[in-house]
Amino acid sequence: MTSKLNLDQKVIDSARAHAKNIAESMQEFINAHTTVSTERTIVRLLGIDGVDDVERPLPNVLVDAVKEAGGLPRGVAYWIGNAIVRTGKTPQEIANAVAAGELDLMKLEPVSVEEARAAIEPYVEESLALIRKQTAKRNEYLATIGEGRRPYLYVIVATGNIFEDVNQAEAAARQGADIIAVIRTTAQSLLDYVPYGATTEGFGGTYATQENFRIMRERLDRVGEEIGRYIRLCNYSSGLCMPEIAAMGAIERLDVMLNDALYGILFRDINMQRTIVDQFFSRVIIGYCGIIFNSGEDNYLTTDDAIESAHTVLASQMMNEQFAVLANIPEEQMGLGHAFEMDPDTEDGFLLELAQAQMAKEIFPNASLKYMPPTKFMTGNIFRGHIQDALFNLVSVWTGQSLQLLGMLTEAIHTPHLHDRMLSIENAKYVFNNCRHIGDEVEFKKDGMIQKRAQEVLAKANDLLAQVEKDGLFPTIEAGKFAAVKRPLNGGKGLEGVCTRDEMYFNPFIEKMLGGAK
Repeated sequence: MTSKLNLDQKVIDSARAHAKNIAESMQEFINAHTTVSTERTIVRLLGIDGVDDVERPLPNVLVDAVKEAGGLPRGVAYWIGNAIVRTGKTPQEIANAVAAGELDLMKLEPVSVEEARAAIEPYVEESLALIRKQTAKRNEYLATIGEGRRPYLYVIVATGNIFEDVNQAEAAARQGADIIAVIRTTAQSLLDYVPYGATTEGFGGTYATQENFRIMRERLDRVGEEIGRYIRLCNYSSGLCMPEIAAMGAIERLDVMLNDALYGILFRDINMQRTIVDQFFSRVIIGYCGIIFNSGEDNYLTTDDAIESAHTVLASQMMNEQFAVLANIPEEQMGLGHAFEMDPDTEDGFLLELAQAQMAKEIFPNASLKYMPPTKFMTGNIFRGHIQDALFNLVSVWTGQSLQLLGMLTEAIHTPHLHDRMLSIENAKYVFNNCRHIGDEVEFKKDGMIQKRAQEVLAKANDLLAQVEKDGLFPTIEAGKFAAVKRPLNGGKGLEGVCTRDEMYFNPFIEKMLGGAK
């Protein structure tokens, strides 16, 4: 891609190198630690599901039992493999026995790591085969019925009731939506377990459960076959159960998942050590099964100024990219996030937004960029809001964005109704159709406002990344350099679920997902 912004490739390379060094330094920490949610993910991938007699998810029951007995540093893969050898039971039967109080994993005579590995190998292969089958099914749909053009029209459903959600999702798909995002119920990210089964109540959204994923996927497949267009499904792989939900998404064939290396730390006060370990496993899963991840840099601009702090968005995109590289995620699965969030009263604000979006496209030309709509400065004036969304749509098609979360004219009033989505889809279709090739036709003035703005943001991002590399990522977060939010190293939620691995630890899924063919 020829730079319309006259960006200095040396500065881009410098920023990317700093981000690479930051990610690799954090990988040393990741490789030395595990968490209860990482271990529960292994349990789920080994086929363990269901709840006990008081509705506790069996993955939690089993991992909590291991943790309370001091066995977490060795990892559940070893303890389940050991139990298979000693009892002849399947992983599901082992979990049932632990839940019933009939089996104490720690009291079984230990076998070698090699024996434990061999015992769980068939269950690992069975799980990976299921995930590959789902990935192949997505590819089959794309090859046969196809999908919409980019920017994908991406809309939300959020009733709290999965059975109402599927009705709203079907209506949106028929109106032209390409991606349906099921908004997760308020504060689910702070639950240290994944609820079980279909759910019909939620505040501000619907619980992310494996059964809810299955129900929505089934409906969207049916609708997609009927209208002749594959409909992608999005949910959240974030919070205290980040990797578990990624595993559920892989099993039920989600296509897009909100997943960020820093979001939970900054915006949900989840302990940074917990998050940095969990994000790695979640991204390994996402990379393996072809899911596009959406990072959350757009949120930085809701707590910080979009003009003054634009460089922090680019710096975070750079780091999210490099964390994704370490998890073996291809560029086209990197839905790096940014947003149209500048104060609309700013003179030439549209030009500054255009510069920011064009810069993201030029620096990450192969990424599936996720562009977020105006929210911070939306008001009850639905007419002004609809115009703001139209300008946002114009920037998107002009700069070649990939995933376009459509703004709603009632954004500041209530959870959108069906007709709000219809109007937003019509708005985007109109702008996209009438301006489809504007980016191919228009160039920017040399050393003009747009070029200078992008160059300035890039330079500041490079400087920030150099400082982060020098100071370390954890101290940088403690200092509040991102989103104007400070978080302590040993504070936040979930730290008690982090431990150092021992010398016998192994995670067969990370090993195979990173080393094997997709």
